[in-house]
Amino acid sequence: MSASRFDQAAVQDILRSAEALRWELGRDYHDRVVETVYADAAGIADRAVTREGDRPRFDLDATIDRLVTSRVWGLPIMLLLLMLVFWLTITGANLPSNWIASVLIGRIYPALKQGAEAVLIPHWVSGMLIDGMYLSTAWVVSVMLPPMAIFFPLFTLLEDFGYLPRVAFNLDNFFKKAGAHGRQSLTMVMGFGCNAAGVVATRIIDSPRERLIAIITNNFALCNGRWPTQILIAGVFLGTLVSAQLAGLVSAASVVAIALLGVGLTLVASWVLSRTMLKGQPSTFSLELPPYRPPRVFQTLYTSLIDRTIYILWRAIVFAAPAGLVIWLVANVHLGGPSLAEILVNLLDPVGLFIGLNGVILLAYIVAVPANEIVIPTILMLTVLMTGVTGVGQGAGVIFQLDSQQTLQSLLTAGGWSLLTAVNLMLFSLIHNPCSTTIYTIYKETGSVKWTAVATLMPLILGVSVTFVVAQIWHLLAGAI
Repeated sequence: MSASRFDQAAVQDILRSAEALRWELGRDYHDRVVETVYADAAGIADRAVTREGDRPRFDLDATIDRLVTSRVWGLPIMLLLLMLVFWLTITGANLPSNWIASVLIGRIYPALKQGAEAVLIPHWVSGMLIDGMYLSTAWVVSVMLPPMAIFFPLFTLLEDFGYLPRVAFNLDNFFKKAGAHGRQSLTMVMGFGCNAAGVVATRIIDSPRERLIAIITNNFALCNGRWPTQILIAGVFLGTLVSAQLAGLVSAASVVAIALLGVGLTLVASWVLSRTMLKGQPSTFSLELPPYRPPRVFQTLYTSLIDRTIYILWRAIVFAAPAGLVIWLVANVHLGGPSLAEILVNLLDPVGLFIGLNGVILLAYIVAVPANEIVIPTILMLTVLMTGVTGVGQGAGVIFQLDSQQTLQSLLTAGGWSLLTAVNLMLFSLIHNPCSTTIYTIYKETGSVKWTAVATLMPLILGVSVTFVVAQIWHLLAGAI
């Protein structure tokens, strides 16, 4: 009973103190609250309402919105702005990528090889660790780090400025018609930097069904790991179809066309999923268009470089190192006479040629699943291995890159490449299965083996189907001509 009386007394003391405080603040406190509310309301009304006889006042936010959310100019401005971001990312990444490659591959790699020889490390050990694991990791870092370090800060600056909600506003109708969520447009754009980051970004979508659609289709956004393949193949095979003055324009236009095709596939796949495996009506959401404000540069750098770039890069490295080991093993392990790589290429070649590719490309995509960044170096290494070309590369299992487009074209032509091979590689690079980092991220975000398998196999089946159809049409047209 004493404890109960003590509790009751404490409660009474608190109530008396609260009552005394209320009387002390009294009417003055109430008036201040009301005055603040009315002042805010008056300010909003003053900005939003134009009274008869008043001169219209200039509102910068409303003026920008009339332009960037216009039915006529909204989408062209959005495309131009995104193309500017991609251009800055691609061109701005060239110099740091070359510098990182010159350090990691041009200096450290030879030093590691010389050190291994000096301490008499067996060739097969140094091959697996240095030619395989280290070299693949170095390629991923040099190719992946600079574009992400540029794209993510630019993307975050647009987000801080307040433009990204306008992107969602412009694309909301397209995604709604596809049975998806309007915010999927933002996760799709994030996927252009990295599909794993795009998958994580789907957390902004509240509906579980629509979030799954966004996760499964994010792979169709051309990530920075696939940009180098697109740009290289477009420059070597498509740019050479026209005069030197138009080569750059044709190459750039073809890469942009591939990226836009990815957007179209995202909408089509979302529409199919929303009417089959993930049936349902698109949910409505209130899209707030925040006021434009100066970006917070230091916070942007921290968020984009630490939370996104380093986090995603580390995941890629974790998968890239084992991939390098596998690449070295398949090129150097011999079964009787030929290497395992030669056996696999010969087995895959009929399938590859049937869909307008070849066995080298298919094997490269199999062993380079952990990182799209090493697909082209792996293709070059396997091409040298299969053709026996001398004076190019550094040996079996050692991936490499070529700076000369002429040398690259000569090597690939020696490997049996044609214009069809190049076109289908660009298509397959866009549509094929996600990389290991993205697959792992999908599993972590969904917690489901089923949906991870769907997100992995659906684009792979679609990629094979598209390249097959293109190859058959190509052969029919060639036969007719």
